[in-house]
Amino acid sequence: MTWVTWQQYRYQAAFAAALLAALAFVLLITGLHAAAVWHSALAQCATDNSCASLVGSNLSLGNPVIATLVVATSAVPVLPGLLWGAPTVASELETGTNQFAWTQSITRRRWLAVRAGWLLLAAAVLAGAVSAIVTWWSGPYNALTAGAFQVNRFDVTDIVPVGYAIFAMALGICAGTLLRRTLPALGITLAGFGAVRVVIALWLRLYYMTPVTVYYKLTAPFTPPGSYLLVSNGFVSPDGKPAALDYAVPNYNGVPLPAACIRATQNNPNPQAVLPCLAAHGYQGSVSYQPASRFWAFQGIETGIFVVLAAVLIGITFWVLKRRDA
Repeated sequence: MTWVTWQQYRYQAAFAAALLAALAFVLLITGLHAAAVWHSALAQCATDNSCASLVGSNLSLGNPVIATLVVATSAVPVLPGLLWGAPTVASELETGTNQFAWTQSITRRRWLAVRAGWLLLAAAVLAGAVSAIVTWWSGPYNALTAGAFQVNRFDVTDIVPVGYAIFAMALGICAGTLLRRTLPALGITLAGFGAVRVVIALWLRLYYMTPVTVYYKLTAPFTPPGSYLLVSNGFVSPDGKPAALDYAVPNYNGVPLPAACIRATQNNPNPQAVLPCLAAHGYQGSVSYQPASRFWAFQGIETGIFVVLAAVLIGITFWVLKRRDA
């Protein structure tokens, strides 16, 4: 079975390896340039202790087209699931070759175990290799922007792409087994992968751990240090409750203003002018966030979620294949 699997997928594997080599070459050249610029800037700012000002500055580290290419690697984990996973069982059922493959000495379950095992491993290796290159390349950019937690950085670096790829492959195999047709399985794999990724990235990820909440004076704005993940920010009233949204009275960002602060906004249309007035009346700013120190914990949690989902899908596939008449 291993030899047969290799014979069926060797050309696709060679093509994927060629694309990986091309990506590695491009990112190596541009990454070395970005690293040189970054280390040069660090050496220069170290002479006057101004390196803190580098974070968030407009220092140019390279061509934005390459940065766009790096963001586009977020699609890499789903490709093996589409091109290899979805047709794995569906194409056998469509063409009728399952009548030969599954009537030999090998059982259906062993056939699926070997085929799925190698495909899951291949997806993990491909995604891991791309992620390793992108993680190295992103080092200076993450340091400059403090953006390791950003959606287009967190999702393409370190270990989470491996979890995504395993999930996409399992989803493709399961969809093909359930639908028995390759084209619908492709659609389900793409839509399902995208939907799960969006839900987790935009909602679930924010609450893997209890956020840190900081209250601060409105006249002294607070910004979390390092690469943090923002959960929410706003204002709280003097009694410590979130300020109510009330469009019936003049307000600043939805916060009902005391009478004195209303007069302040009338005299000065600059929104910042009302902050000292609100502070004087006991209003505070609040920010809830996930600190940079939780980055690896979040990487592990999210990878684990996708691996567990993949295990469930593979379990469903085995159950369906065992019970369904081919």
